[in-house]
Amino acid sequence: MPRVIHFEIQAEKPERAVEFYSKVFGWNIYKWEGPVEYWLIETGPKDTPGIDGGIVRRRSEINGQAVIAYVCTIDVPSVDDFTKKVEENNGQVVVTKTAIPGAGWSAYCKDTEGNIFGIMQEDPNAK
Repeated sequence: MPRVIHFEIQAEKPERAVEFYSKVFGWNIYKWEGPVEYWLIETGPKDTPGIDGGIVRRRSEINGQAVIAYVCTIDVPSVDDFTKKVEENNGQVVVTKTAIPGAGWSAYCKDTEGNIFGIMQEDPNAK
């Protein structure tokens, strides 16, 4: 069964968000060294229940509105299969399948209520 594995905070000014979440919650936040501007968030020790996340610069608008949210990402065995399931069940794919180099494949979708969520397929060979 697919599970939520990651959350993502959309930020107009990621550096400001890094400072806020570091000071308020004591989270360890550091810039990812990959090809995309992204900050990784460690919310606690690996042996404690919970998930880690990231901060991303707010992208362009989706359906005329900026994303102001925490977006949850769900681990799936196949982004292709699950984007098809989303569409078959009256959801929308709003950001198509994209490679996260060395990590896997992701896409962003909307459910029937307009909520955005991510799906992620692990694949260390993604380019």
